[in-house]
Amino acid sequence: MDELSAPVTVQLYCRVEVVVTDPAAVTGRAIADLRAADIDWSAEDDDLETAVEDLRSDLVTSLAAVVDIGRLGDGVPGVEFRGGLCWAEQGPARDPFRPDRH
Repeated sequence: MDELSAPVTVQLYCRVEVVVTDPAAVTGRAIADLRAADIDWSAEDDDLETAVEDLRSDLVTSLAAVVDIGRLGDGVPGVEFRGGLCWAEQGPARDPFRPDRH
């Protein structure tokens, strides 16, 4: 591999605004995904039903649980997703990269 074709690591920062028109559908999907996940609950601080109740009581957490940032580069040739961070917040937009702007 020559210098021009060497892999390059790039940090991609995104802010995405969504409107949730069906909170029950979002929560339902998050719960279904949680139930289908291969989780060793004996190694966790809570159990499946407690985690399900947490999702039912918090739409923002449910939405963050179902958003798959790993698919961001799907269909883009030469791009391999290696990891990232995604979270959800309710309310007006803020710039989390500039703490002086909260």
